[in-house]
Amino acid sequence: MNTATGLDAATAELIGVEEAHVAHNYHPLPVVIARGEGAWVTDVEGKRYLDLLAAYSALNFGHRHPALIDAATEQLGRLTLTSRAFHNDRLGVFAAALADLCGKELVLPMNTGAEAVETGIKVARAWGYRVKGVRPDAAAIVVANGNFHGRTTTIVGFSDDPQARDDFGPYAPGFVQVPFGDAAAIEAAITADTVAVLIEPIQGEAGIILPPEGYLRAVREICTAQNVLFIADEIQSGLGRVGETFACDREGVVPDVYLLGKALGGGILPLSAVAADAEVLGVIRPGEHGSTFGGNPLAAAVGLRVVEMLASGEFQARAKALGAHLEGRLGELVGHGVTAVRVAGLWAGVDIDPAVGTGREVAERLLARGVLVKDTHGQTVRIAPPLVIRATELDWAVEQLRIVLTE
Repeated sequence: MNTATGLDAATAELIGVEEAHVAHNYHPLPVVIARGEGAWVTDVEGKRYLDLLAAYSALNFGHRHPALIDAATEQLGRLTLTSRAFHNDRLGVFAAALADLCGKELVLPMNTGAEAVETGIKVARAWGYRVKGVRPDAAAIVVANGNFHGRTTTIVGFSDDPQARDDFGPYAPGFVQVPFGDAAAIEAAITADTVAVLIEPIQGEAGIILPPEGYLRAVREICTAQNVLFIADEIQSGLGRVGETFACDREGVVPDVYLLGKALGGGILPLSAVAADAEVLGVIRPGEHGSTFGGNPLAAAVGLRVVEMLASGEFQARAKALGAHLEGRLGELVGHGVTAVRVAGLWAGVDIDPAVGTGREVAERLLARGVLVKDTHGQTVRIAPPLVIRATELDWAVEQLRIVLTE
């Protein structure tokens, strides 16, 4: 044990090497994970932790799900990369399956969530000029306050989070911010040059912020009436997390464009995609957009297995049932160190009473008790466990939270 840091020697050494050689763009909790299986991970000292973050929903199916490992392993023995200069035997099958899951005609594969958002922006602008007839270089996109769509310079330019935005300008024009959850504000912001409304159906990084009932339906109606694309960023909220395939399904709404990522790669490798009908996604011409690794056969093989697993509905049903259970248990903590709880499926934002501590401090106390969570925006702890978690494990985790709130 390193008495100066309170960490075991092996942990302290590995953290020291990382901090010496990796740019400090994250502030990780002081744990070094070496293995994972299902909803559990093990650190370098052999201590086990229940993972209630699931890599921000990238691990919806848990660590090393056997079906996904099998798909990746089989493909690793055949072909990993061709670039899109050539066809490969996995991409078309994956794209067809994902398009069917989304109820769309076309899929444009990329790697990261931010790439999917950037792709969605380019597609919307091209659609505006080539289909809607918007004036050259005048396309505008309506976005919501409190948004988190990634960290590229274009995206942080329409963020209102100082930590994401400050000192990275100048920023690209063409974005109009309105309050999240206010459909009337969206309608008022639309002009003849508006090409899209880009929103998260549930704001994840902001603290699992749910819009009022009917908001998504109203956005859909407004976009249809005004001939504007409705782009749903389902990178964190989609693919089973909220008890439905997509968060938009909670209101029976189908956007014009889905932005997908995180869980699409099965927790194995980066994979993102834009899904839309040919009238929208078909505006992109050869050479106008691409990625060397986008649509690679390894990612496509894993993504296909993810889509097949979601097609059964098993994981959506688990998230819905376990989410209701989690909501009940977390609700018992309100007034006892917790000021508010917001839950959608197996996705929860827990606001910590400042008298108890910050979200970071609560996360550190939970770490000491074998539970992994992460804070956001100071006082909120996010809970997003793998969908393979058991009710008894959720109960144990909530009990650990109760204990640290009353210590």
